[in-house]
Amino acid sequence: MSSQHTNPTSEVPAVGADSPFRKDHERRDEAPQFVLPLVVRIEKAEPPARTDALETAARAVLVLLTDERAQGEGDWARAVRDWQDARIRKVVRRARGAEWRKAAALPGVTVQGTASEVRVFPPVPLDGWPKELAKLQVSGTDLDDPQPPPAPEPGLPVLWLNPELGMSAGKAMAQAGHAAQLAWWELTEAERALWRVSGFRLAVRTAPREQWAQLTTSGLPVVRDAGFTEIAPGSCTLVADHPALRSRL
Repeated sequence: MSSQHTNPTSEVPAVGADSPFRKDHERRDEAPQFVLPLVVRIEKAEPPARTDALETAARAVLVLLTDERAQGEGDWARAVRDWQDARIRKVVRRARGAEWRKAAALPGVTVQGTASEVRVFPPVPLDGWPKELAKLQVSGTDLDDPQPPPAPEPGLPVLWLNPELGMSAGKAMAQAGHAAQLAWWELTEAERALWRVSGFRLAVRTAPREQWAQLTTSGLPVVRDAGFTEIAPGSCTLVADHPALRSRL
């Protein structure tokens, strides 16, 4: 996953000081690799809607990044720094019933959507998953929207999905989290504070086909997948269209 964005003004950095895409992190592939685990609750009788789950996963990543335990000398801070210093990886697994209750007992944060629940955990080594999470399934997150989602509210940050790619809900949730994280890194502290106060309100939508090429070349943050699962390496999966970033183009 990588970002493509250039600095439009000397006052506003293209990427935040906590971004691994700064020059001092060019060798992140050689660093120890970590992964950010996310677990979505999918009960057989009442699975969440796809778009709701995607939006909740994106918000969950932002909630984790801003949790006091991930800051300074907090309990999760070292793990978050190590994760961001390497290649940014996220994996979404599913749980229900007793599996969900066991996952919810581990240190982490549960984020509620309209009808979805996603729990995000501090980063772990690639081969160091807690046993309660390691046994959860990655597959089986093929969720649907009962009705087409409405147009995003004016002024709301939108994470635009590539209309040409077919991704499972779990894969798309991880990619939405990437997009939200890229947007976060490029915001000023004041812009971050406003987004946080709103509860990290955002929308995830599939981009109109006729607008996708323009979005990917607009200068907004673009997620390019590393190609570990489902899609080809280098594929553009999402564009993070935050109003504050668009205003600087």
